[in-house]
Amino acid sequence: MRTAIIRYNAGNIRSVTNALNRLGVEPVITDDPDELLKADRVIFPGVGNAGSALSSIRENGLINLIPRLKQPVLAICVGMQLLGEYLEEADEEGMGILAGTVRRFPPSAKVPHTGWNSVHSLQDPCFEGIKEGSYLYFVHSYYLPVGEQTVGICDYSIPFSAAMRQDNFLALQFHPEKSGTIGQDILSNFLFKGESYA
Repeated sequence: MRTAIIRYNAGNIRSVTNALNRLGVEPVITDDPDELLKADRVIFPGVGNAGSALSSIRENGLINLIPRLKQPVLAICVGMQLLGEYLEEADEEGMGILAGTVRRFPPSAKVPHTGWNSVHSLQDPCFEGIKEGSYLYFVHSYYLPVGEQTVGICDYSIPFSAAMRQDNFLALQFHPEKSGTIGQDILSNFLFKGESYA
């Protein structure tokens, strides 16, 4: 099975690679469209500023390619946010795969939201074997609202989408690669069972 990690200027690539290695997977790290198109699984990681991340994938021509991917795609943190309709942080349109505007947490919330928090209403097959209310690791200041595509919810001042699903795209606001054995189990489900979920 060929797994590709999208290389751009905002990826949390080392941590994701290490997590995949622990599962016996050696990913290809690439921004080459042909490599991404022929991969069996694609991971779209991200940390940092959504505006610079959006500029980076625009510069390397991936902004039009990513929405066309047909294999299982896992978007993480900023990668998830870039799939939204509009990015408040960047004051720009996102890729529009996920419904909603990516908004900053309200002033009542300390940002960034950093650390372990419970996730509930788990509805995606990639959460097979994951207990309701499991604690996962977050680092973010912006969020997508709860909507029809939401398959996992976290509460931090307000409820927000911890996970969303649209066709072959699974998007996680938390970092599975930093979430211990539970995160590893989610990655394993995506890698080894993801074809049946797409």
